[in-house]
Amino acid sequence: MAEKVYQCTVSAPVNIAVIKYWGKRDVGLNLPTNSSLSVTLSQDDLRTVTTASCSKSFEKDTLWLNGNAEDISASKRLSVCVQELRSVRQELENNNGSMDKISQLKVHVVSENNFPTAAGLASSAAGYAAFTEAIARLYDLTWTPTELSRIARQGSGSACRSLFGGYVSWEMGQLHSGADSVAVQVEPVEHWPEMRVAIMVASAAKKGVSSTSGMQATVASSTLFQERIKNIVPGRMQAMKQAIRNRDFETFANLTMTDSNQFHACCLDTLPPIFYLNDTSRAIIRVVENINAAAGKTIAAYTFDAGPNAVVYFLEENSSFILDALHAVSKHAEGWNESARNPTSVKIDDVAAETVSSGVSRVILTKIGDGPRILSPEESLIKEDGTPKNA
Repeated sequence: MAEKVYQCTVSAPVNIAVIKYWGKRDVGLNLPTNSSLSVTLSQDDLRTVTTASCSKSFEKDTLWLNGNAEDISASKRLSVCVQELRSVRQELENNNGSMDKISQLKVHVVSENNFPTAAGLASSAAGYAAFTEAIARLYDLTWTPTELSRIARQGSGSACRSLFGGYVSWEMGQLHSGADSVAVQVEPVEHWPEMRVAIMVASAAKKGVSSTSGMQATVASSTLFQERIKNIVPGRMQAMKQAIRNRDFETFANLTMTDSNQFHACCLDTLPPIFYLNDTSRAIIRVVENINAAAGKTIAAYTFDAGPNAVVYFLEENSSFILDALHAVSKHAEGWNESARNPTSVKIDDVAAETVSSGVSRVILTKIGDGPRILSPEESLIKEDGTPKNA
């Protein structure tokens, strides 16, 4: 008779920071040098689906990410998440003799993204959030998202923010242990549901300088970075929270753009300099400036993480005006198929238009979304023998 396979399947969203996380005060624990704030994107368009399972028949802890197998014990980030969750389950079993003894069984985890991995689209955030949530649910842990965020953070810093929907802050904390470096929800989706997002994929290639190594170099060498974390970000965090609570898009947009600009300025101030933006990225900035100039006020905001892809925020009421302009400069990109656009009235810089047209390969249109979801058994990624369905 085959051994029982316990399993749980969840999905988790991507989040895009509007006040950026960059730099660690403790690399091992992924403790940040400053707090950050993000918007969670809809899982209808961008998500990671993860099935976590365990069984007596499994020989070692294994993760399959988009079909590629990895020994979990070989990854410090993965193994620390599993170990912490295991220890919590073990304690529950010790206190409740009727619980199935599964904490020491090996785990098989299968994870799939519906977007390019390591292309600057926050894949690790959604991935580690789903990984942590799936194992926590497998173990029937009743932790809050904030409690779970402390564990997800150790896998990938920004993953802690993907444990919530809506508008989320990651409070840097002060304790050396990292116990107070956790994510909290600023406001849920329902507070300001009109937020819309256009992602302009300027490159789906793996970036040249990883976030981890880039952060270490910036912390070590950038003088601008020190000014940022000490004197700039604390005030911006409070201003951004207030803008969200007030549904004040113009303040939200200006803070978003200036913080993105300063983050990339810190990267340029690093020795040697780090170039995450490319010509297409800079051209998209110019297009957004053209849109706002035509509107006579700030109705669109760009931001860039550690990669060249642009994320443009706007409100639903301005969707047609903004999307018509973005379509005019990227009509050949994948992603526009399902909706015809009207000619734009925005006067767009010719050089910027040409650069965007040749440089943007894909457009993803989405909106603000909810946090992790528990999926049905039919959506499991694992076969009855514990191997991936899509292997």
